[in-house]
Amino acid sequence: MSYRLSQLCLAMALTMSLAACSSHQAGDQSVGPAFVNDHGVLHVPEKSPLRKELVIAPVDMRESPHAMVFPGTVEADPAHTTNVVAPLTGRVAQLKVGLGDHVARNQLLAVIESGDMAQAYGDVAKASDALNLARKQLDRAKGVQQAGGNAVKDLESAQSAYNQAQAEMDRAQTRLHSLTASGAAGAAHSIQITAPTSGFVTTLATSPGAYANDASAVLMTISDLSTVWITANVPEADVGFVAKGQAMDATLDAFPGQVFHGQISFVSQVLQSDTRRDMVRATFANPDGRLKPNMFARASINVPQPAQVFVPDSSLLMNNDSTTVFVEVSPWTFERRTVELSYDERAGARVLKGLKAGDRVIVKGGVLLND
Repeated sequence: MSYRLSQLCLAMALTMSLAACSSHQAGDQSVGPAFVNDHGVLHVPEKSPLRKELVIAPVDMRESPHAMVFPGTVEADPAHTTNVVAPLTGRVAQLKVGLGDHVARNQLLAVIESGDMAQAYGDVAKASDALNLARKQLDRAKGVQQAGGNAVKDLESAQSAYNQAQAEMDRAQTRLHSLTASGAAGAAHSIQITAPTSGFVTTLATSPGAYANDASAVLMTISDLSTVWITANVPEADVGFVAKGQAMDATLDAFPGQVFHGQISFVSQVLQSDTRRDMVRATFANPDGRLKPNMFARASINVPQPAQVFVPDSSLLMNNDSTTVFVEVSPWTFERRTVELSYDERAGARVLKGLKAGDRVIVKGGVLLND
């Protein structure tokens, strides 16, 4: 509306200028009046100077989506964000990365000295020794039984002991394998923490020499930012206009004049109780990493609209508390008509009532008839 008011102010100045010109020409009988008002029907005579000022054009009806703009924020996609924790407690002996570093999958992140890790290696060693002993006892029992000097139950007992030793060996090895970096061998008392995925270190909560006493505490967070979310906060009244799969455009202050394109992948089923807004998230490709989490954005969602009449903003005039246009009812004869508007768009305004396709209206200079 501020843009329209500025237009009206400029047009009023033109009107006053034209009025002064008309007053100067009043004494000139060769020039007729600017226009004639016949009970609300305005006729512009042939010699009127307004004929050079007024531009008349037909209005058209078209289908065009309406862009609704909402505040938004760039976020890391939780599906591509991983919290790194230590599988066992211990002391951070080495920290190989810093905050903001880019890491590759399976890259070494930290080394933790842990007594529990030494116990895991010890369990494997004990299980291996027990398995070797059980194997020898089983082989001995088989040999004696074949020679006829051993009861069947003794062979079965040796076989059971071997099976249990094998199961314990498998358990110990599986546990050790899960604690090492993809099975990589290290010192018997150290844990090698590796990157579960490629991405950036977005949070770091430890340092060399620190103790990791809580196995559930997050040491660092790695986020793959090749794709990000932009989360728009949509008011309750507009939630019905958005749905999963719709396109979303976004602009950011950091990149003026550039529009980023994404697609809505999530519409929350629960409104935020404090703001009465719904979180609508769209996925955006971010191969160059320019979209950074916590950046503010303006999210634009195109909402389908039925076919409607469009008129240029320059044709709209304020008349008391209503919006009007001048419609040509016959050549150079006009009447004022009140219109009801829907949305203001960059390419004009949508008209709900008052005009139909094909109507000819004054699209420039109509304020000069605005008496």
